[in-house]
Amino acid sequence: MIIRFLVSALSLGLATWLLPGIWLDYVGEPADAAITMLIVAAIFGLVNAVVKPIFVFVTSPLLLITLGLFLLVINAALLMLTSWVCAQMGVPWGVDGFWDAVLGALFVSTVSFILNSFVGRRGEVHT
Repeated sequence: MIIRFLVSALSLGLATWLLPGIWLDYVGEPADAAITMLIVAAIFGLVNAVVKPIFVFVTSPLLLITLGLFLLVINAALLMLTSWVCAQMGVPWGVDGFWDAVLGALFVSTVSFILNSFVGRRGEVHT
């Protein structure tokens, strides 16, 4: 569980570093930025755990019609919601707009998928 959390933090950190529409405004040591990204990952994890099931349930007909592609829009909305929560909490991280959130959601999902494929499941032995 901790490893998956760190994978999420790493994927959000990479998106923040590589995508111009997702930003982190910190002054100070790189350790401050790392702590901020861990806070953002925790907020993102809570938003995903609480809000995403509701979004998926409400939009399930649209998900069926689009063969699941609407999940990208849901993930973008969750990224924007995370940005809003961060702003309310004074965490210096944010997403500029909807299309930046869509690109960020695609990036974060892809990087998380790739990194989680290396982590494996509990009790599974890698050879």
